[in-house]
Amino acid sequence: MIFDTDIFIWIQRGNQTAANLVNTCIDRCLSLQTYMELLQCARNKDEHKQTKGFLKSAGFNVLPITENIGHRAAIYIEEYALSQGMRAGDAIIAATAMEHGYALCTANLKHFKCIKDLEIIPLAVKK
Repeated sequence: MIFDTDIFIWIQRGNQTAANLVNTCIDRCLSLQTYMELLQCARNKDEHKQTKGFLKSAGFNVLPITENIGHRAAIYIEEYALSQGMRAGDAIIAATAMEHGYALCTANLKHFKCIKDLEIIPLAVKK
């Protein structure tokens, strides 16, 4: 399963549902896009180190952005940016899931629901 960036944010906020979902998943993956977003949100080098340590200790596999993923993401932007407001980062994350045949776990259903063949595992959180 591929985890969207928001799942990690919920875990950082202490959301037990998000943490349990990650803990019960055996094949844990994230897009390189999510990896970069997590590092970008870090406020200092200690938070960089904590993020990288968490991903390593939890056994996450960071999936690269391949030519096929880039092509698929560009198609998603062409199809959904104007009509659904799809952003480049979400297109890359969705394309990564599709190219690898993984489900995408996210609490941001509205960001991905326009992609018909994408299997989404929703995380229900109280916002």
